[in-house]
Amino acid sequence: MDLLEKAGLAGQMISVLRQELDSMVRVIYLLEQSAERREFLIEASVQGTKWTREGTRAIVTDRDMVELAQKLQGWTQSVYKFGCAFIHLSSLHDYNDRDPLLQLPADERSDILKHCRYYHGGPAVDDMRFEELVPYLPRVLHKISGNLECYLRALEDGEVPHTSEM
Repeated sequence: MDLLEKAGLAGQMISVLRQELDSMVRVIYLLEQSAERREFLIEASVQGTKWTREGTRAIVTDRDMVELAQKLQGWTQSVYKFGCAFIHLSSLHDYNDRDPLLQLPADERSDILKHCRYYHGGPAVDDMRFEELVPYLPRVLHKISGNLECYLRALEDGEVPHTSEM
């Protein structure tokens, strides 16, 4: 993250965050399943098949997993959506010329700012610009990675805790 920041590659920093968040959302989803269902989904991953909703042929979507994580974490959706915009073709790719935060709805900007202040100590300004968010991205990655490690340990230990208790 430090190298990406020094190189001025903030979009790639967001992409790395999104990848780590993707992994965390999947593990959160697994932890919320029964042990039997969890085993089924892990086997599906190993086999390279898509996850299906229990008792149906319907595919478990990223949205399903993000919505579950959002209910349990309260911040996942805003970070996930912001990260998606840097991966998918959008006007946020033009972050060197147009501030991507200013292109988000006010409520999403507010959610990102509240999260950044609560968990990472800033920024202090209310009208946050993307360039003011960038220095906090390594801290965000550290927090997501730490949570992911905790959830993975619980998964490896075969625990069936609800992630909302973690």
